Amino acid sequence: MEIYLNGEVRDIGQATTVSRLLEDIGMAGRRIAVEINQHIVPRSGYAEWEIRVGDRIEIVHAIGGG
Repeated sequence: MEIYLNGEVRDIGQATTVSRLLEDIGMAGRRIAVEINQHIVPRSGYAEWEIRVGDRIEIVHAIGGG
């Protein structure tokens, strides 16, 4: 199944959830924000939100500074 992840086409195999995708790409547990098709996905919805073919997903992570 192909999706767009941060602007690049990516084959993620079979259908999955946001939580599983984050685990697969090594970003689980990090301070991030996930947007799918221009909708912010709340952290509480990661386990239930199913990714579909052609979804455009943007993942950004917080960078601290001072």
